[in-house]
Amino acid sequence: MLSLGIETSCDETAMALVDEGRILQEVIFSQVDKHSIFGGVVPEMASREHLRKLQPLWHSLLKKSERRAGDVELIAVARGPGLLGCLLVGLGFAKGLAMGLKVPLVGVNHLHAHLMAPALEQEIEFPAVGLLVSGGHTSLYKIDSSIEFELLGRTLDDAAGEAFDKTARALNLPYPGGVYIDRFASFAEPDPDMFPRPYLDNASLDFSFSGLKTALVNHIRKHPGLVQENPLEITPDSTPDPELARVCASFNLAVAETLQAKLQRAVSATGVQNVILAGGVAANSMIRQKTIKLCSSMGLRLILPGLNLCTDNASMIACCGEILARHGLYHDLELEAVPRGRKIPWDYCGLKNSGIEEFRN
Repeated sequence: MLSLGIETSCDETAMALVDEGRILQEVIFSQVDKHSIFGGVVPEMASREHLRKLQPLWHSLLKKSERRAGDVELIAVARGPGLLGCLLVGLGFAKGLAMGLKVPLVGVNHLHAHLMAPALEQEIEFPAVGLLVSGGHTSLYKIDSSIEFELLGRTLDDAAGEAFDKTARALNLPYPGGVYIDRFASFAEPDPDMFPRPYLDNASLDFSFSGLKTALVNHIRKHPGLVQENPLEITPDSTPDPELARVCASFNLAVAETLQAKLQRAVSATGVQNVILAGGVAANSMIRQKTIKLCSSMGLRLILPGLNLCTDNASMIACCGEILARHGLYHDLELEAVPRGRKIPWDYCGLKNSGIEEFRN
């Protein structure tokens, strides 16, 4: 089944063609340079950029893949969570294509797609515990099959990715900050006592990173020299001041060890033998290293996506759409976007009820 994936949940405009779990071609436009001026994503600007780029990306995808529009058999689109305006642009484009090409439409939970992204590279065994670590979400799931996800714990405030970005902002590092913190951390040994491991003095599987962010801000107040004077002169290849590197390494370690403590609890509570690490922050070297070490010590199989599949991408949307379609799950043209903060409903319907026959005739 040739599936077209469309991803516009935040600041990446992406399209991909996936056939039976194999990536044929992907095109992506990153808005990082545009938003870096403001130190974060500007929702209205992101929506306009999606609207401006979707059409040319669609034509570019067809040209690079040497496929015709009529070859597409399924449209899969990220329906949430994400920025509402951005999601609406993607959904509008997806619905128009579905009607024009007379093919089924399926809305994909962006978070579930991240957790299923490794299926594009390797077989996923179930049940599994999934640790999703991204810019807007930090969650633990028990995954019983490719379409069965049980939420075990989530962040109560800042996600890990937000904590990295806000820390970088406090240090006056360029956006996106997580890349710089991880890179600069490699220049120093972390101090394990510099920052706390937040929200571990309980039995919960939820996360809370706001206290860690506050500890970092208080540390900067005591050491104002850590704040960089000119972020425009800093690149990922820059060599940081030794003390800045030590702070980055220590913050990196605090986040990684907090995630691993909760992951270990989830594995012990569920008794599963498979672990999936996914999301943009899963590209962080310390988090990957600590997760590999934990799974090795517990005799668990760790399923890691390649670095290119950690960040938002359309291949994972197309892959997840294929999985849903194989289970007979589709949407009609009433499919709604679901912004961050709202629960995504399980509102799939069978092909006969999707409305596809109406515009096929």
